[in-house]
Amino acid sequence: MDPLYLRSASTSLVISFDSGEAEVIHWGADLGPSLPDLAILGAPVPHSAADAAVPAGVLPQASSSWRGRPGLRGHRIADGVPGYDFSVRLRVAEVAADGAGAVVIIQADADAGIRVSSVLTLHDGGLLELRHTVTNTGTSPYQLDELATVLPVAPDAVELLDLTGRWCRERHPQRRAIQQGTWVRSGRHGRTGHDASLLFAAGSAGFGNRHGKVWATHLAWSGNHEQFADSAADGRTMIGGSELLGPAEVVLAPGGSYTTPALFAAYSDRGLDGISESFYAWFRNRPHHVLPAPGARPGLSGAGKPRPVVLNTWEAVYFDHNLATLIQLADSAAELGVERFVLDDGWFRGRRDDHAGLGDWYVDESIWPSGLTPLIDAVTSRGMEFGLWVEPEMVNLDSDIVRAHPEWIVGPSVQSYKDGGRLPLEWRHQHVIDLVNPEAWQYIYDRVDALLRENNISYLKWDQNRDSVEHGHAGRASVHQQTLAAYRLFDALRAAHPGVEIESCSSGGARVDLGILERTDRIWASDCNDALERQTIQRWTGLVVPPELVGGHVGPTTSHTTARTHDLSFRAITALFGHFGMEWDVRQVQGAEREELKRFIGIYKEHRGLIHSGRMVRADVADDSLMLHGVVAGSAGAAAGPAANGSAGGPAVPGSTAALFALVSTRTSAAEQPGRIAIPGLAADADYRVEAIFPDPGDADYARTFTQVQPPAWLASGATANGRFLAEVGLPMPVLNPEHALLLKVTTA
Repeated sequence: MDPLYLRSASTSLVISFDSGEAEVIHWGADLGPSLPDLAILGAPVPHSAADAAVPAGVLPQASSSWRGRPGLRGHRIADGVPGYDFSVRLRVAEVAADGAGAVVIIQADADAGIRVSSVLTLHDGGLLELRHTVTNTGTSPYQLDELATVLPVAPDAVELLDLTGRWCRERHPQRRAIQQGTWVRSGRHGRTGHDASLLFAAGSAGFGNRHGKVWATHLAWSGNHEQFADSAADGRTMIGGSELLGPAEVVLAPGGSYTTPALFAAYSDRGLDGISESFYAWFRNRPHHVLPAPGARPGLSGAGKPRPVVLNTWEAVYFDHNLATLIQLADSAAELGVERFVLDDGWFRGRRDDHAGLGDWYVDESIWPSGLTPLIDAVTSRGMEFGLWVEPEMVNLDSDIVRAHPEWIVGPSVQSYKDGGRLPLEWRHQHVIDLVNPEAWQYIYDRVDALLRENNISYLKWDQNRDSVEHGHAGRASVHQQTLAAYRLFDALRAAHPGVEIESCSSGGARVDLGILERTDRIWASDCNDALERQTIQRWTGLVVPPELVGGHVGPTTSHTTARTHDLSFRAITALFGHFGMEWDVRQVQGAEREELKRFIGIYKEHRGLIHSGRMVRADVADDSLMLHGVVAGSAGAAAGPAANGSAGGPAVPGSTAALFALVSTRTSAAEQPGRIAIPGLAADADYRVEAIFPDPGDADYARTFTQVQPPAWLASGATANGRFLAEVGLPMPVLNPEHALLLKVTTA
């Protein structure tokens, strides 16, 4: 059988069938229009090893003498006795196109009664999507323990980068050398998790933002999961991921099937920025990306609905819901230029703090005697959309719904806690509602559907505020089923209310993955609005998720979560490179500070088309106290080039915005001055003008931002140079005070 050869955007994938099973023999750099005779890749057979070359298949198998982590683990239960057909011998039965741009490879073991269908799609931007479906073709049940999706990386992948974190410190990088053995990142949270590795990347020595080879994967799943690197003694390294199944969570009856979450994989020979381009291209080519405007062509700048300026009420009023106060807040927001007003937690029955009310999704008549209509009318009459916070997957014990249905709480026992069953420990005074129970699912659907039908709500902030480590339905592990039930809930509500946007919030950033992002329009990266913390959180969230899908808000002067104080400019510049908003009592913002906030709202509105369509660029700055990042006009995945106003292709109009960059100082530097810093990502032969748009000498923030006797010569009047000069020589930068930022605008000359 001829090899399978897929090519897209400087990436190629080669699968050989010579061993009888499907084996990826190349995933990485583009190999050109044709392949040589692949017989030249026949591997040697060493001493004290299997007497034939061992393939590292699409599903690595012990039956081929693979001694690393297997792709499929499970066993058959025959006459009530487990353990049969523990090792399968899958061989290729069919290879075909599915008619939608994907290739389907079917491998089967008739004796073991197992068939696996693997679907591979190499998308236009170079992102590879891979998933497996296993079917029990036997006559007795088959217990599935794991079905992993894996890919090989080249021998020069010698370093591993993944992400970890905690509440208010999500997605921080960690690195290590790849050594023999298996490095596993397990998530047992019942959700994705604050410490989840959004991306699992192997790369060449010292790979960085814009240099080195990188092979990276992401598992699109919102439940328990594992991601891993498996480096065998024979020199081969595989990276991949799988759903982490609980005891007997998936037992396939004869004819039954299970499909893995999609594994998304990207290759780059231009560092991590190349990985981001592949993911961004995939996101932005989705027909439903950020609710495209009617008749708009997907994947083009401007096709999606502009991301409105948001005001969220949480850090403004917390649980203190008062109509007069909230209307004052809406007045203040509208005067600033806010476009979406979101009422956070505290509007429903019994919800005066976080101990009660979850699950009772009825407007609290004692606080809102006329319902939410007076506030909604006040908001919409001022030209803003109205949004509402909900947490449909959770309940408090002190709630009417739990008093009526104690059996609807997730837990390890068959009995409800009212009948003597054991509950998991509380987390933020709440428990998980069992969406696997059809009656509970229908109740939640009906209540959220009613809220959306009865009120003019354009946006839901959908929260999920706890882990669930003893997650059971009727006494059996059920994270798998709960995750699918939650997906069905999102899907059903979106189908019924297609114009309503949904944000995925999960005590901040504990549910950030492509599974949930296929069903939502935005994620809340973290409950932390501290701008210094947000610089790292947003940088690494943006490795996979484009900025138009990442909420970034200006919080109060002193952070709610860290008690750290920052100037408005630092908070605003940080929030600018995302879906911009505020979480602040803006009634208290007056005088010069209010004018400055208006200015930043105006900067966001002027440049959001660029920020939400361009290529993310992150410089490799030698001084680790400084970060330089920005967005360059042109489609993600396309070659760098000057383009007008964030659109792809076409000649640039002189004076059009080509890029927006921020130079950020995160702490004091060992050097007296930063010296020249390169500005990468621009077209080499095009001429550009670089100027500071914040601060300028007329700003009150100017003296607080810089610590210098004399600024660089170009700072006051701008600098003109071509893209090659800016990338190779750079510009001398001012001496920034710690936790301050310089905002640069690059226009075509």
